[in-house]
Amino acid sequence: MFFERPESGEKAILVHIKLASLDANDNPKELEELALSAGADPVEWLMGSRSDPSPKFFLGKGKVQELHDLVRLHEADIVIFNHALSPAQERNLEREIECRVLDRTGLILDIFAQRARTHEGKLQVELAQLEHMSTRLIRGWTHLERQKGGIGLRGPGETQLETDRRLLRARIKAITARLEKVRKQREQGRRARSRAEIPTLSLVGYTNAGKSTLFNRITEADVYAADQLFATLDPTLRRLDLRDIGPTILADTVGFIRDLPHKLVESFRATLQETIEATLLLHVIDAGDEERREHIHQVGKVLHEIGADEVPMLEVYNKIDRLEGVEPHIDRDDTGVAIRVWLSAQTGEGIDLLLQALRERLAVDMFHQYIDLNPDQGQFRAQLYAQNAVLNEEVGDDGRIKLEVRMQIKDLRQTLSRLNIPAERYIASPVQDW
Repeated sequence: MFFERPESGEKAILVHIKLASLDANDNPKELEELALSAGADPVEWLMGSRSDPSPKFFLGKGKVQELHDLVRLHEADIVIFNHALSPAQERNLEREIECRVLDRTGLILDIFAQRARTHEGKLQVELAQLEHMSTRLIRGWTHLERQKGGIGLRGPGETQLETDRRLLRARIKAITARLEKVRKQREQGRRARSRAEIPTLSLVGYTNAGKSTLFNRITEADVYAADQLFATLDPTLRRLDLRDIGPTILADTVGFIRDLPHKLVESFRATLQETIEATLLLHVIDAGDEERREHIHQVGKVLHEIGADEVPMLEVYNKIDRLEGVEPHIDRDDTGVAIRVWLSAQTGEGIDLLLQALRERLAVDMFHQYIDLNPDQGQFRAQLYAQNAVLNEEVGDDGRIKLEVRMQIKDLRQTLSRLNIPAERYIASPVQDW
């Protein structure tokens, strides 16, 4: 189902039913964008409303017949639902309309399968697909007898199904073990960065908000970026040197979406760990999107699900080049802390303001003040100069030296420790334990 693709786009009927029991803000247009991203050719919509989905078909009998007629009229290859369907609903619908049926979860999984490039990404997608497919195996063996167990009653269908399920379980177990190895490797990298106290910035946001374009603009990288959903799937890490801060790590991650399949969240947990343990999240938002508020809410839901909702965040309102009368600027809270930056990653407008805001947000552990040195503390003075930490120097008549010093507190602590100088002599209120 996921691995064979026709050369031309499959004709697709899109189905969106407004349910009173579900979120009223769901957007049918997003399903069309997902279908186009998957390579489908949407030819018709079937829309309606119900109080609750039908257990058998999700739709009512009248809508099922209407869907059957649309499939015949357009000679459609596939019907895509903007909802999650149970395996039984998929089977029943396919039997009635005589056409392949795919729900929203299956569609997103298919897009992920197309986008995965790295070995890790392919493993994660395959794991999510296999877990999703395991409940739907029976569809492939409807032409065989599927009698329930019992001596003399074991049909060939059941035998084949059991074989397939056993193979699936073995494959899932193998992939899970390999991803656990990847997780441990990533954990080692994070611990190494933590020991070096290198800040990590993680780009998050709704899919197609412009994260990869911003990533490329800041780091001068060449990450694939396109105006489509889930253009980026595999995580990318790049070093970013910020003035006064030093080296930082910037991580580009997969975009979030409404009702992101839970199996995907679980499968990509090793990747999303970069987000959970980030020093600062950069929440990239499409400033001109009419669904902006809903998308912000959905990103918040996913961050909560993966346990990253407590990580400090800086909002980045992107694509202001598509808006009239909006200039690059920084929004601040009542205490003067930068909380929002307006820019265009495409044109580069406002990137300097973003870097300024990053320096401010990461500089909470900066030491910037005057210190007095005795004439015999030349080694300490030399160490400060070697780290480009001295902004100004004054020498008094008595030979004492007054230095204006700006550097990260962690670096100052390390320097003081090497010289056996008590940190309390210069750092009155330690920011972090040493």
